[in-house]
Amino acid sequence: MDILPKERFFRVYANLPVGLRDQVVIVVPEVGPMSWNAAYAEVSNNTKIGDTIVEKLIEQKII
Repeated sequence: MDILPKERFFRVYANLPVGLRDQVVIVVPEVGPMSWNAAYAEVSNNTKIGDTIVEKLIEQKII
């Protein structure tokens, strides 16, 4: 069974060392640089930006 995209994000985030969560993981054109923590907030709140973040992280094979 395939893992859903958001589940993939949450699994990777949960396994990140706390010190890395403040580092920039992606640049979203509408917003700018996003840290893992900011990305987590967007994905958790099911925002359109959160969906974009998950898509781009999968495209770049980060998650």
